[in-house]
Amino acid sequence: MNNSSSWIILILAGLLEICWAVGLKYSSGFTKLIPSLFTVFTLIGSMLLLAKATQVLPIGTAYGVWVGIGALGAAILGVVLFKEEITLYRFIFLALLLISIIGLKITSSPQTDVTSLEENIHV
Repeated sequence: MNNSSSWIILILAGLLEICWAVGLKYSSGFTKLIPSLFTVFTLIGSMLLLAKATQVLPIGTAYGVWVGIGALGAAILGVVLFKEEITLYRFIFLALLLISIIGLKITSSPQTDVTSLEENIHV
């Protein structure tokens, strides 16, 4: 898997994180079956995709971007779906979060494969 496909997988993982976060709200504390199942399956899918992306991307970058996408998306959907208040300060901090996600993408490079490191140590 190359660096570009790892980023696509990471973005998909982040989008699934938004889904399970919103699913939590609809599940009413896991008391509604369909929203609860949706939440669990999107959570598992999100984690699996995150794990796949970390095979190439550094864990700090991948996790930061994953959390950032989820937080940003959940906040936006909170405003759109649940009529949560958007204040100037909240907007500014969400914009800073978006800038941080972009910054992590711009400054990241693929990590060195752990197995190749282990092979070099045992030589």
